[in-house]
Amino acid sequence: MTFSASDLLTLTREGLYCPLGGFHVDPTWPVPRALITHGHADHARSGHGRVLATGQTLRIMAVRYGEDFCESRQEAKLGESIRIGDVTVRFAPAGHVLGSAQIAIEARGVRVVVSGDYKRAPDPTCLPFEVVPCDVFITEATFGLPVFRMPDTGDEVQKLLDSVALFPERAHIVGAYALGKAQRVMALLRKAGYDRPIYLHGAMEKLTEVYKQEGIPLGETPKVIATERAKLHGAIVLCPPSAIQDVWSRKFPDPVASFASGWMRVRARARQKGAELPLCISDHSDWPDLCRTIRETGAGEVWVTHGQEDALVHWCGTQGIKAKPLHLLGYGDDGEAEPAANSAD
Repeated sequence: MTFSASDLLTLTREGLYCPLGGFHVDPTWPVPRALITHGHADHARSGHGRVLATGQTLRIMAVRYGEDFCESRQEAKLGESIRIGDVTVRFAPAGHVLGSAQIAIEARGVRVVVSGDYKRAPDPTCLPFEVVPCDVFITEATFGLPVFRMPDTGDEVQKLLDSVALFPERAHIVGAYALGKAQRVMALLRKAGYDRPIYLHGAMEKLTEVYKQEGIPLGETPKVIATERAKLHGAIVLCPPSAIQDVWSRKFPDPVASFASGWMRVRARARQKGAELPLCISDHSDWPDLCRTIRETGAGEVWVTHGQEDALVHWCGTQGIKAKPLHLLGYGDDGEAEPAANSAD
């Protein structure tokens, strides 16, 4: 009998399961053993028995869920082969956020790579994506439509700096995910030469401190003090997206509402969010990079977890690559849980 990728990974209610290793990858429900690609809440949940992830992802999970987020944990070092049951696993950088990794699962000469979420664009806050040759590549398709071609992040950050220079009397409030996006925006601002304090909503403090402890230079990032908001003329303030439309943001001087997201590529989405200054900064691969990555892995088969699955599956077919959608529930860019804004912060 021929051994295939379907023998390595199957679908269960909890998500992708490896029967030969007895573990799930990014399960959506508590399981006895979980391998986690990265710390976003739609991939990394609490309540598992044993968790294997990069050290940075484990630290992020501890900050988000508490030190008792699982019964036991094991750090996976990038590039190191780990034997679990009858399979070998290896973690490789995914370029998504700090600590993010792809997971290569191999047995009997068959290799499947679970990419998690990933991007190919440069990011000063995490290691770049590493192409891992494989037989089956499991990919996301968050921005899996040809219309999604992301602009240069440096140009987007310059738009923010130009607006700050043009409206020095106004505070610029930037909505960004608390893990990854916020720290990337900070790092890009520093790279562009912005050396003033970057103010943070209280929900972003702990995760930003994790990045600093990992040696990511983010500069001075004080927490916003409620009674001082009216004085922050010309300041750049980062907050969870939910805080933009909360009473918390209205106490700043004539605030400019901004969002940093790949979804800002869609004008209707920007209008819906009330973004006066949309910043198209994505932590996911756009259409050209999704297609390029699939080609570079050399995979003869592609499984698409979530996002614009049908379009990417169709493209694979035009390239002679076998592909199928997995229709996994519980994942997605907009599904990342963010702490609710608190007007007292």
